[in-house]
Amino acid sequence: MAGFKLDRMTEDVHRELTDILRSLKDPRITGLISIVRVELSNDLSHCKVFVSSMDGMEGAKQAVKGLNSAAGFVRREINQRLKMRRTPEFKFVADNSMEHSADIARMLNEIKEREHHED
Repeated sequence: MAGFKLDRMTEDVHRELTDILRSLKDPRITGLISIVRVELSNDLSHCKVFVSSMDGMEGAKQAVKGLNSAAGFVRREINQRLKMRRTPEFKFVADNSMEHSADIARMLNEIKEREHHED
């Protein structure tokens, strides 16, 4: 598949996954959950989804457990919404990038406050 078609399909899957994530009612999927990155294979048979949570790595791991149990539902919804010839199998992976970026923002604010107090 051409690179631009794969990129477009990856963005479509990302957008639809974000919408589907809001409608899931699993109690393990709580708090602010974000899809960080979607990696779709060239033949569209596999899709790796990186999920992050503001609750930290433990929150992301719990969300991944809930999402993996709902993978069949997610696959069916993606197929209905995007009308793909081959619907990928989803694998959800916990990622701590939201927690990491929050730590970086906190450190930058501390540096900014220190510089402001020194002046």
